[in-house]
Amino acid sequence: MKFSTKNLVTLAVFGTLWGISEITLGTLFKTLNIPLSGVLLSVIGLSIALIGRIFVPKKGSTLFIGVIAMLLKLFSLGGVVLGPMIGILGEAVIAEVILSLTGKPRLGTLTLAGSLSVLWVLAQPFVTNPILYGRTVFVVWEKVINNGSQLLGLRTNAVFWILGIMTCIHLISGVVAGIISWTLGRRLQQRVGLSSEE
Repeated sequence: MKFSTKNLVTLAVFGTLWGISEITLGTLFKTLNIPLSGVLLSVIGLSIALIGRIFVPKKGSTLFIGVIAMLLKLFSLGGVVLGPMIGILGEAVIAEVILSLTGKPRLGTLTLAGSLSVLWVLAQPFVTNPILYGRTVFVVWEKVINNGSQLLGLRTNAVFWILGIMTCIHLISGVVAGIISWTLGRRLQQRVGLSSEE
């Protein structure tokens, strides 16, 4: 779908906001070693992207925002970080597919897009680690379970509990992103006196 100049400017603003949040908060969270920092960054970034979708409810808009954010990630301290860049793009692609299939953004569609996109944070290492770092799926699985064990205070042999709870945390966090985007998006539209474009 074609975007007007106004659409492109709007999408660029939201993409920039997502990218800046990744650059600044990503570095901060890493420095402070905050648990589930990837989930927090995902919730913040997706909330921004989904608000952008409310302002420009056209196919391709969420992906456009994600691409801008991904490119801005190039300017992160420490140089190119392929993992986070792929993470951003993956989240944007998942959200874009869901929103394109479900039509105009609604609370339900935004929460669905948010939940499945944040779930990508948990699934991504199984895809990118073998390709980028040559790690086997078994090694990735072991790391995920060990991290979950430490976070939840469970023994590593409680695999199904760890995986189930971690999955729920990611899905619920994504629902929160959807609710935030729906609430703030509508309020922002009312404040600036705009309605979403058809």
